[in-house]
Amino acid sequence: MNSELFFVLSITALGVGGATLVGAVLGFVFKKISHAFSDIVLGFAAGVMLCAAVIGLILPALEGGNIGTLFMVLGGVMAGAVCLHLADLSVPHLHSMAEKRGKSCGPHNHRLDKVLLFVLAIAIHNLPEGIAAGVSFGTGDVGAALSVALGIALQNIPEGMVIIAPLLAAGVSPKKTFFIAAGTGVIEIVGTFIGYFAVSISAAILPFALAFAGGTMLYVISDEMIPETHAHGSERGATYALLFGFALMLAMDFLLA
Repeated sequence: MNSELFFVLSITALGVGGATLVGAVLGFVFKKISHAFSDIVLGFAAGVMLCAAVIGLILPALEGGNIGTLFMVLGGVMAGAVCLHLADLSVPHLHSMAEKRGKSCGPHNHRLDKVLLFVLAIAIHNLPEGIAAGVSFGTGDVGAALSVALGIALQNIPEGMVIIAPLLAAGVSPKKTFFIAAGTGVIEIVGTFIGYFAVSISAAILPFALAFAGGTMLYVISDEMIPETHAHGSERGATYALLFGFALMLAMDFLLA
């Protein structure tokens, strides 16, 4: 691994993980963001992630392959989705706790357990998302890898924002809330390096790894992001935001190719 690529990978990992921290800071500053604004931002991030998953991960996984590669990629997409589905069986969905933002839960009580499960859900999702960012560097196409990382980072900002209010309302101190939010971002940084070094050790698993990463992103978009953006009456704006995000990333991928 040359020093230049390692530097870009490191900066990307910090950016992806740091986006959650940026969102957390915004969560402290803007504790009562309207659902309409939040849904549009999340819809835009979903569009960016959708383009990044397909253009930056799944299609590159198919390049130069044969029918065996096709089945490997299809299996990887499904495996990525199933992996997150199994995680969702034991932790709550993003939209199930996001609705609690701004509502008072009183002092520390049994609701804190549910809030911490919510944070755990985000942490579990962040690991494969970080892996997706790292795996994308295995293609050698830095431009495509950065587009994948950008898509994940944009999704992490509202994710970081939504952590803050439930923790504060459950009685967690602002300092501990900040460090908990930062911890979910650190997991993503670790995942980024795991993803890169995994495909570096064995290039044979690259198509499957790329597809797996793409599958995890598609699952998050369909199961978490779109339902959240369509739950508060702002689905039209969220839909156009998704299309705009997809179009913007598609244009960037074309121009940077």
